[in-house]
Amino acid sequence: MEEGDFILVDYVGRIKDTGIAFEVTNEDVAKKEKVYDPRIKYSPLPVIVGAGFVLKALDDALKEMKVGEKRLVELEPKDAFGERKEDLVKLIPLSYFKDSEPTVGGYVSLNNFRGRVLSINGGRVKVDFNHPLAGKTLQYEIEILRQVTEMQEKLKCIVNYFTGLENSLVETKVDGEVGEVRIKNHQELPKNLKDLISEVVFKYIDGIKELRFIDVYNK
Repeated sequence: MEEGDFILVDYVGRIKDTGIAFEVTNEDVAKKEKVYDPRIKYSPLPVIVGAGFVLKALDDALKEMKVGEKRLVELEPKDAFGERKEDLVKLIPLSYFKDSEPTVGGYVSLNNFRGRVLSINGGRVKVDFNHPLAGKTLQYEIEILRQVTEMQEKLKCIVNYFTGLENSLVETKVDGEVGEVRIKNHQELPKNLKDLISEVVFKYIDGIKELRFIDVYNK
């Protein structure tokens, strides 16, 4: 594949040491791996090659692949979510959590950082702010299902990637140099997300010079 190509991929991400799957795009595979979650809408991941939609090591692998090809890609911690850092494990006074009560194994947010509670002792909470996959070697089974070439579908791929909305809630249209994104059922996008989507659209879809977001309300 070439940089800037739009593709749809299926993949399974596993922790190498345990074989446990932590991320799956296909519903049948999720059930087979015993990680199925009915709250998740499983579907192929839209990717713009070289645009940072996936980890760089995966991006590099995709550039060497073609449609229909499957590949097992192994990522050392430095190429995935980094090494574990002990200085990211913090002791925080329990009194700091006035609005919520932390629980062991649960997650808390502090100054826009999310961490897992390891223990609560003597009025202090031990929180690990490392990424849950930090320090782990990962394996991805990845397959390129098909390439997206039509402008209208490219636009929908970008919207779906950044919003996570189901296909049924998003309609896209391209008329000349104008692209339209119609969001159904009161799903309003924040301005910063619209700005991000617009930036990616203008960079990677040649021909679109104006982008309109339309909110659709149904009775």
